[in-house]
Amino acid sequence: MSAEDQKRIAGEAAAALVENGMIVGLGTGSTAAWFVKAVAARGLDIQGVPTSEATAELARSLGIPLLTLDEARRIDLTVDGADEIGPGLSLIKGGGAALLREKLVWEASKRCVVIADAAKVVKTLGAFPLPIEVVAFGHAKTQARICDALAECDLGIAPRLRMKDGEPVRTDGGNLIYDAACGAIPEPSMLADALKAVTGVVDHGLFLDLADEAIIGTDAGAVTKAP
Repeated sequence: MSAEDQKRIAGEAAAALVENGMIVGLGTGSTAAWFVKAVAARGLDIQGVPTSEATAELARSLGIPLLTLDEARRIDLTVDGADEIGPGLSLIKGGGAALLREKLVWEASKRCVVIADAAKVVKTLGAFPLPIEVVAFGHAKTQARICDALAECDLGIAPRLRMKDGEPVRTDGGNLIYDAACGAIPEPSMLADALKAVTGVVDHGLFLDLADEAIIGTDAGAVTKAP
């Protein structure tokens, strides 16, 4: 079974959690897209809060009514993908350059479910480069301060500015993304605190103590994991 098949299985399983009347956070990325499609196919009376312009466009095309985060009086459930799922459902997210909006929606939600294919489950976070969102103004100076923060956590690496087609990748909010190829992150909480303390860093892709449940697509079907 391909990774895409496993993503579909996870997305469809998560769609079964959605009930009429819910306000649902809609994640970003290829796995979350399967969830959005599966929810739309159920024809429920729901409203969605998208975590990116790409997700908003997909949801609109499928007929899902949308709210902004400010308009939503609550978010009952958010379902989103991840680039890595580590111990205790610690996550690395941000491969789709939507980490800030994703984290804002996650933190406003009563329940958060992460969905992924089986290869995303790891013993230690860090093989996937950690995305760090920064403001564009003075970003090279911010990168130098990020290097210092990484060094404090015994990670002697320099993050690289994410590029596409010869231009820096811009988030929906106009920010830039630096990717830190840590290899392994032995103390994710220490690194999270160090990065948040850097002036110019908007947020980072470490999602810690936010996921209530994981649904993993495997060759044998959907498997549910708790923290």
